[in-house]
Amino acid sequence: MSMDQLEAHFRRISHLSHVSAIMQWDEAVMMPHAAGSERAAALATLGVVIHEHLTAPQLPELIDAAEQADKSGELDAHSSANLREIRRIVRRASALPSQLVESLSHAQLRCEQAWRTQREANDWQGFAPLLREVVLRKREAAGALSGVLGVSAYDALLDEYEPFFTSAQIDGLFAQLRAFLPSLIDQVIEYQRTRPFLTPRGPFPKASQEQLGRLLMAAVGFDAQHGRLDVSHHPFCGGVPSDVRVTTRYDKSDFMSGLMGVLHETGHAKYEQNLPRPLREQPVGQARGMSMHEGQSLFQEMQVSRGREFLSFAAPHIAQAFPDASAAQPEAFGVNNLVRLFTRVARTKIRVNADEVTYPCHIILRYGIERKLIDGKLNVADIPEAWDAGMRELLNISTGSDCKDGCMQDVHWAAGAFGYFPTYTLGALTAAQLFAAAERELPNLREQLATGQFEPVNDFLRRKVWSVASLYEPQALLEHATGEPLNPKYFEAHLRKRYLNGTR
Repeated sequence: MSMDQLEAHFRRISHLSHVSAIMQWDEAVMMPHAAGSERAAALATLGVVIHEHLTAPQLPELIDAAEQADKSGELDAHSSANLREIRRIVRRASALPSQLVESLSHAQLRCEQAWRTQREANDWQGFAPLLREVVLRKREAAGALSGVLGVSAYDALLDEYEPFFTSAQIDGLFAQLRAFLPSLIDQVIEYQRTRPFLTPRGPFPKASQEQLGRLLMAAVGFDAQHGRLDVSHHPFCGGVPSDVRVTTRYDKSDFMSGLMGVLHETGHAKYEQNLPRPLREQPVGQARGMSMHEGQSLFQEMQVSRGREFLSFAAPHIAQAFPDASAAQPEAFGVNNLVRLFTRVARTKIRVNADEVTYPCHIILRYGIERKLIDGKLNVADIPEAWDAGMRELLNISTGSDCKDGCMQDVHWAAGAFGYFPTYTLGALTAAQLFAAAERELPNLREQLATGQFEPVNDFLRRKVWSVASLYEPQALLEHATGEPLNPKYFEAHLRKRYLNGTR
């Protein structure tokens, strides 16, 4: 049967992608620096092999035959959805010649490897030529995809991370955020001036931070038998569902950023670990786009882990992890102070350290710049100036010549991930909507979180999102989980409740 042949073919692709995922994790975490060029070549070759499998000459005929079987009712719901995803993946892959796939992979890996040292050195002049090469190749890919998919160049790249979504939809959602965020940020900062807090004084040893992270990861449901925690330049969650690789970075003077990085990536990891086992080697068994994926990480970090209930549970563990610091400043490690620490709102240059109120401004900035880059309306050389102007407009901060903590702070563009940034804020909206739905179904949810009972909320996500994988299109999945399409009202209500006690 044609569908059986397609599934066997994509099972082989899954195995190749498994190898690629672990090699990429190793390249970012364990690989010796001098091995970079050879690893880039190997990964580029593997990428071409995977691309050749995705564009194999027999696939169109098999897909046509499977579609006829689907029309005649021979396929069940999961097979039909798998066919939909296979068709979409093959269509995208067939639009790109192998030579472009290889050259793009080389450009991205060279740029990402250079970013790890050039960012630290604030070396924009050295980094810009490498980024320019990535942008040129991504424009070429976007143009090829655009012609096949019948969408704009930027939307063709967005489709890789958030299928069936458009920049027009993002523009509408972001316009709603821009309508209330600037005044809300001002209100919250003023409101918090009367609520002082103590800053815990370190040092906070890396080993202690790592031990605390592992403890809380396990508590919220991370399966350490099928995953691990390591350190990288930029926190991420990689690997495959049976072998999830979480990374973070530690600051000996501040345990909060490393801990929340761990919990954020654990949200991603739990999604991967709970995808349906029988379907994991098929497109239908994979996570449903990056907005839903970021929704899981922000559900864990923002909705749960920065809330008073979770911090009530975590406070004794945090104090125990740093006995010298907590003995010297016991009030700093109390629940009330931790809540104020973990919900402190401030304008900052760094996206990954930003609070959830100002965070969308960081994404709106990046979204605007990357659209112009792909559309050819902005050159790479002009990014620092555009970045500084956007930061001043959105957050009243100037980055000036500080590219390290300005336009070079993220790895995404170096890695060619144009179209990814919007999914962070779409994920924040998704997380707020999911948490509201979870509270409706679990009236005692907050009490459960305060006492370390995380299985009820995990079970909600497992039933509504994780086990469903890619059976539905993204917005249909959100409707399945919450009863309605993406609605920013839940995000706004959450921010006002947490940061202004519900006041307008």
